[in-house]
Amino acid sequence: MSAQRIRNLSIWLSLMALALLGLSFGVPAWADDNAAALRATYDTLVPQLNSNVFQRPIHLDSEESQNTLKGDIYAVVDYPFATVNSAFNDPKQGPANWCEVLILHLNTKYCHATTGSNGAIISMNVGRKTEQELGDTFRVQFNYRSVTTSPGYFEVDLSAAKGPLSTKDYRIVLEAVDIGKGRTFLHLTYSYGFGTAGRIAMKTYLATIGSAKVGFTKAPDGDYIGGVRGLVERNTMRYYLSIDAFLGSLAVPADKRADQRFATWFDATEQYPRQLHELDRSEYLQMKKNEYQRQQTVQ
Repeated sequence: MSAQRIRNLSIWLSLMALALLGLSFGVPAWADDNAAALRATYDTLVPQLNSNVFQRPIHLDSEESQNTLKGDIYAVVDYPFATVNSAFNDPKQGPANWCEVLILHLNTKYCHATTGSNGAIISMNVGRKTEQELGDTFRVQFNYRSVTTSPGYFEVDLSAAKGPLSTKDYRIVLEAVDIGKGRTFLHLTYSYGFGTAGRIAMKTYLATIGSAKVGFTKAPDGDYIGGVRGLVERNTMRYYLSIDAFLGSLAVPADKRADQRFATWFDATEQYPRQLHELDRSEYLQMKKNEYQRQQTVQ
C-alpha cells in the first residue's frame, strides 16, 4: 500500500472516530432540530417583527383551552447570543439572574434562588400589584432546568406544580438562537393550568376590577381581546420586558443595575398604557426598591 493511500486511510479513520465521538457525546440531534425550528420561525416572522403595533421587533400569540392558558412572545434582542446564554442558562448564575428578572413584575413580591442535590429552586412570592407583607402572599416554587445547550442555541425551563387558587403546572420557558450580527432571537412561553377555584377567581377578577383590561390581540370587532387571554398576554409581555430590561442593565456598573432595571421596565410598560398601566412611576419605583431590599435577606 502506498504512503499516500495509508495517509488517506488514516485521515478517513480519524474522521470516522470523530464522527462516532460526536454521536456518542455531542449535542443531541433533537437540540439541533429545535435550533433549526427556531431559526425557521424567525425567518417566517421577519415581516411581523419589522412592522407591528409594538414598535419593537416582537410577535405575540396566546391560546386558551378548557383548563390552560398560554402566551408566546418571539423577539429579536440586540445582544450577542453569548450574553443571553450566560445570563439565563448558566448553572451557577442563571437561577439568581432569573430572580432579578422576576422581581420586576408587579405581582412578584420576593424571589430567592437556591441550589441543592436536586438542582436549582426558585422560590417566588406573588401577591397584589401594590405593597404587601410576605405573610399575605403566596409562595410558588419553580424548578430551574437547563434543557439543552448547543452552539448558538439554548432552552431553559422554569416549572412549578402548584400556584395560588388551584392554579397549577406553571411554566416559563425561554429558548434562544443566534441570528448573527450581535443579535439573538428569543422565544418566551408563559403558561399555567387551573381548576375550578382558579377559574372562579379569574372570572371574579375579570368581572370586577379587571373588567376593562385588554390584551394585545385584536378581536373580530376591531378592539383588543379581554378575558383570560388578555390576562395571559399582559403577563407574558411583562415577563418579556423584564428579560429585556435585565439584559439592558448589564452594561452599567453592578451597583446601579437594579435601579436601572426598575426604571427601564416601568418606562417600557408605559408604552402600552391601556394594557399594562397600573401604578404611577414613583409608586412602582418605591415599591420595588422596598421589595428588592427585602429580597436580599432569605425569607
